[in-house]
Amino acid sequence: MRRPELKAAGDTDGFILVAVLWILAALAALASVYAVYIGNTAMSARLYGHRIQSEALITAGLELTAFRLLGFDDASRPSSGAFDVQIGGSHIGVDFHSEGARIDLNLAQKSLLSGLLAGLGAKPGDADSFADRIIAWRTKPPPGNQNPEAGAYKDAGLNYRPRQAPFQNAAELRLVLGLPPELVDAALPFVTVFNGRPEIDINEAAPEVIAALPHMNPGTAADILKRRDPQNPQAVLGLLGEARTSVAVGGRKAARAAIHITLDTGRRVNADVVILIVDNGPEPYRVLAWRDDFDGPV
Repeated sequence: MRRPELKAAGDTDGFILVAVLWILAALAALASVYAVYIGNTAMSARLYGHRIQSEALITAGLELTAFRLLGFDDASRPSSGAFDVQIGGSHIGVDFHSEGARIDLNLAQKSLLSGLLAGLGAKPGDADSFADRIIAWRTKPPPGNQNPEAGAYKDAGLNYRPRQAPFQNAAELRLVLGLPPELVDAALPFVTVFNGRPEIDINEAAPEVIAALPHMNPGTAADILKRRDPQNPQAVLGLLGEARTSVAVGGRKAARAAIHITLDTGRRVNADVVILIVDNGPEPYRVLAWRDDFDGPV
């Protein structure tokens, strides 16, 4: 008569055992999740610390760059320079150049824009047409209801219209109607919105920019590259001929710094930063543009 009770007790013990096993499995899963969480948190904390350290080192490089550019008028301001500095176990290398080395998308004349695009591979006729489109992008629309440039973008099936105001960023060149993407990629290292003048600085400009000058020939360009000296900005002006009107030597208030840092962990980070020297302001300089590859290529 007592056997059924023993069977019921056995069933209860089995149920409790299964429940305990499920609880243990759940606790093991929870422990695994927590361990992953702790690991990810620690990794995120390390990455965040490296990011803060990288930004501080890049800022230190900018401060030292600004120090070398302060206290001059534009005519005598250094147009380039380079230096290295060690801070703790980290290294900073800086190479800076005046933004006068680049063609200003908002101010450059058609001949300079067309010359650059032709030098980068565009056919002469296409280069002129592309230059017209760039100028149209930055030009205020005519009065009245007619806006042919905006109509051209609409007819091309684009879901945006030309800014018809100054370029805010050189990357807007990608949006200009008709410009091939590969041509834009080739042009971006040589253009800016921070030069502040329609002319380029012949002593700092890249060979591609010098070749873009109107009436420039390869022989003269080679002579300029050989004889130019940022410490003696006037040295090559006599070689320019008709291209002289597209050149203005001397420093600018805007400078671009290529900064390369190596953290004490060995990690390397590169930054491309444009700063504007402020002569009479609460801060000695302002950051106009900042790109770095801490999170990957830019």
